[in-house]
Amino acid sequence: MLGEYRIEGRRAAEIAASVERAVGAGDLRPGQVLPPMRELAGQLGVNANTVASAYRLLRDRGVIETAGRRGSRVRPRPSTTWRETIGVEVPEGGRDLATGNPDPALLPPLAEALAAAAAAGRDHPVLYGAPEISPALGRLARDGFDADGVPPGPVAVTSGALDAIERVLAAHLRPGDAVAVEDPGWGGLLDLVPALGLRPVPVAVDDDGPLPVAVAGALADGARALVVTARAQNPTGAAIGAGRAGELRRVLAAHPGVLLVEDDHGHHIVDLPPHPLGGTTEHWVLVRSVAKAYGPDLRLAVLTGDTVTVDRVRGRQRLGPGWVSHLLQDAVAHLWRTGAVDPAAVAASYGRRREALVRALCERGVAACGRSGMNVWVPVPDETGAVTRMLGAGWAVAPGARFRMDSPPGVRVTVSALTTEDIGPVADALAAAAGPAPATRLG
Repeated sequence: MLGEYRIEGRRAAEIAASVERAVGAGDLRPGQVLPPMRELAGQLGVNANTVASAYRLLRDRGVIETAGRRGSRVRPRPSTTWRETIGVEVPEGGRDLATGNPDPALLPPLAEALAAAAAAGRDHPVLYGAPEISPALGRLARDGFDADGVPPGPVAVTSGALDAIERVLAAHLRPGDAVAVEDPGWGGLLDLVPALGLRPVPVAVDDDGPLPVAVAGALADGARALVVTARAQNPTGAAIGAGRAGELRRVLAAHPGVLLVEDDHGHHIVDLPPHPLGGTTEHWVLVRSVAKAYGPDLRLAVLTGDTVTVDRVRGRQRLGPGWVSHLLQDAVAHLWRTGAVDPAAVAASYGRRREALVRALCERGVAACGRSGMNVWVPVPDETGAVTRMLGAGWAVAPGARFRMDSPPGVRVTVSALTTEDIGPVADALAAAAGPAPATRLG
């Protein structure tokens, strides 16, 4: 199975290091299958749980991936690639509940919007020196922020939420600075922070979002920025309610120099109102991506915030890409202006599936979280085992390693592809894979 290479070690860290060295040296090739856990345990003379821990370490580091009944294998990408590639191979005939995509049936057709944008560009071509923001999109974005109680501020447009967050963090922080992030939280952000040379500090969450005591502790320990999700938190579905928002504002008021970043990627797919925190600190932004409601390929987000921060973002953007294509900006403006998406209907569609799955799991003695959005978080005692057993039942779910730092293990289930008839079988498979969970606490 491994050719001439022999895995060594007595402890989990030693076994994992042996595999990682072999991958780095090319002795273990991408796609190469590792021995089953019990078989390797026998070869090394250790407990199978030790090997299981080693394999979990390797998967968390992005060195290996789980491929169902075919076992664990070396990933086809280097271990430095992003967390979303820490995943599973969907078996033939299996169903993908792992990738986190929206339901294509709920996305609006883009042909009319793109044609309208192209026609506007034909009549008034966008040339060098034009404003970075389409006037139509800028007005609609600001009107939307105003309607939701977001404090006044200039508007900027970026190539998606992560692009916005990267530019905001870079505008204020230096390598080595600490950033408080939700745990579990968005894998893209958990990759971005260390990639910028910053230090992520985990903050526990529950159904109402970040725990105030955890935020207070992180800020008291020197975190210079806090990134929170307003609604449809990935992976737990948490949403910051009015009460929690008030508690977080009081915590932030004691640290006015902290940079606050609010990610409202659930805009137009969630029926819970936002409770903005912006304005509590000197520097803040709120970011809204169109990916979940209008299509990931649009690659566009709007943001607002304090004048200094937004000016820095726009100034640095001018030295790179310059601006986000006005064709995309005008297409999004057309979609918003014409009501191409019915937010209430979209939220209700995801809500029916999400709530049905959480309810079905509860009936089977399995705790799960999913207050808003398109994901359900299921605590499990052993991620590798749960993911593998789900694959064996024909369902691919996302391992919690994509989203965790210090929080307990879990798996993320995206409900976008589920039908009413799927709820029972998925709940049965999860109950068999996960076993009863003691509580819904996330961190």
